[in-house]
Amino acid sequence: MTRSSPQISRRELLGAAVGAVLAPGVNAIPAAAGQSRLEPLAPGIKISLQIPGAFAPNDLTFARQLGVGYVSIPTRGGTYEVFSDMRRRVEAAGLKVANIGNSRVHNMPEVTLNLPGREEKIAEYLQYLRNLARAGIFYTTYAHMGNGIWSSARETTRGGAPARAFHLPSARGFWDGKIYEAPLSHGRRYTPDELWENYTYFIRKVVPVAEEVGVRIGIHPDDPPVPELAGVPRCIFGNFAGYERALKIAASPNVGVCLCCGTWMEGGSHMGKDVVQAIRAFGKMGKLWKIHFRNVTGPVPDFVETYVDDGYADMRKVMRALVDVDFRGILIADHVPTMVGDRTTGWAYSIGYIKALYDMCRK
Repeated sequence: MTRSSPQISRRELLGAAVGAVLAPGVNAIPAAAGQSRLEPLAPGIKISLQIPGAFAPNDLTFARQLGVGYVSIPTRGGTYEVFSDMRRRVEAAGLKVANIGNSRVHNMPEVTLNLPGREEKIAEYLQYLRNLARAGIFYTTYAHMGNGIWSSARETTRGGAPARAFHLPSARGFWDGKIYEAPLSHGRRYTPDELWENYTYFIRKVVPVAEEVGVRIGIHPDDPPVPELAGVPRCIFGNFAGYERALKIAASPNVGVCLCCGTWMEGGSHMGKDVVQAIRAFGKMGKLWKIHFRNVTGPVPDFVETYVDDGYADMRKVMRALVDVDFRGILIADHVPTMVGDRTTGWAYSIGYIKALYDMCRK
């Protein structure tokens, strides 16, 4: 998210725990003494539209027509100048930038699995945080999967709309042009202890920079949250207990949760809490910063992504929980099935449904 007073000294923001900043209630994972406080999040959910990285004026006009106040932008990296120019163009259209993603430093096997190039990837990630903050963007989503997002061949959902599907025996992993396959995506089986050691090494490099520049990092669940895929455990961000442990290791007000509802639903009972329980728990911690508001037909080992109103979860209960915990972060539609018309049709449907739910649940 953007803020209007980047010149305020971080030293002036030292003090109370982050729970008092992000949301009312108890912060179960306190910040260490002496860490800088983040700037408060303004009340209300920030509904955001995902737009292309090479966005055109019509993309911003579409966002305005939908009545959203924010946009989220994917990239494969960029300099401060690139990010700053994106922000300038968005704000000239009367909108705000919720976040600018960077697929080059998202799902990095070099980091997750301690492969050659780890230090270079960490350095690239830290520079990305600095570039974001300098451009006035103070939130980013991070995912920690070692062998990508796993899917099977696309299928159809309601009305014959093409959508992502997953069936464990036929699935393969994909990320940033790479393909990962069973039985061993990286030639051997990794242990949970290795994964935890690698995460700890990474996050302890990241925290000082994130705190220095004031960027919140919301960590996305593993997609899908299967206990192990092709020899790589998904033990950290594949269930609630893993998240609790990971947040305690980070021990930072700047590290929190991007809760992808669809991914959490994919995990079913394996997650340890259902999506509504997870929202309430992370909200109580003061760690819930972004929501991917989407639905799926059922939990693993088989699911199809579907319309927000067509899956196995009651999204009214999800929105009510977000309102109850005073969620103040970013909320996006995500993985929207392809509807008749151009690519905007499905997004318009999802955003309209989300806005209506939000209006209903606030009353």
